[in-house]
Amino acid sequence: MFYYVLKYVVLGPILRLVFRPRIEGLEHVPDEGAAIVAGNHLSFSDHFLMPAILRRRITFLAKAEYFTGPGLKGRLTAAFFRSAGQIPVDRSGKGAGQAAIDEGLGVLRKGELLGIYPEGTRSHDGRLYKGRVGVAAMALGAGVKVIPCAMVGTFELQPPGRKLPKIGRVTIRFGEPLDFSRFAGMENERVALRAITDEIIQGIMQLSGQEYVDMYAPDAKAALAAEREKAKAARGRSLRGRGRGAA
Repeated sequence: MFYYVLKYVVLGPILRLVFRPRIEGLEHVPDEGAAIVAGNHLSFSDHFLMPAILRRRITFLAKAEYFTGPGLKGRLTAAFFRSAGQIPVDRSGKGAGQAAIDEGLGVLRKGELLGIYPEGTRSHDGRLYKGRVGVAAMALGAGVKVIPCAMVGTFELQPPGRKLPKIGRVTIRFGEPLDFSRFAGMENERVALRAITDEIIQGIMQLSGQEYVDMYAPDAKAALAAEREKAKAARGRSLRGRGRGAA
């Protein structure tokens, strides 16, 4: 009940006012039955924009950190995310991937919509990164179609690190459902899962127009951080060298 109050009375009107979303391809999202909506992930606001514009309820897998914060603020945040249709998933440890798949399959087996970001995390630079194969395992395990979705403009209005979004206009595009029934029974075959995931990412890229990077987003973030540390160390050595020269 609170989900619909949040959607239609509280959060939905605010999001529509701030982002003025232009919606394309909404007819590709089925009015009933299980399906996966797989999207790019550019902004914290993505979690709430898609549920706000869809006619039916959608459940997202969200990182467990949103549900485990300390104190009153942590409890309120957890309650908010649960009310918004988010399921906590622990992304640490060896069994994290399978736990997420199990949670997603549980949603799909109830005939509901599941929202997932195949990249696994927000893009730090607006580009589209290599997808995790969990989305493919869920699609095959539940025998459902995958609807690619692209958020366009949310990165510019609320990039990572910005707490409040700027007012502007975004576009939310849904593509034609992708049918992977030709891979039935191959949910444990890594080659099949990778092929399906790459096809989903390709569908998202065609809708979003993003530049694609063939590496996982966390690896790209780590590489960028290492480059910055290396450059910082080089500047430090240069400054120390100048200091000795002046002396």
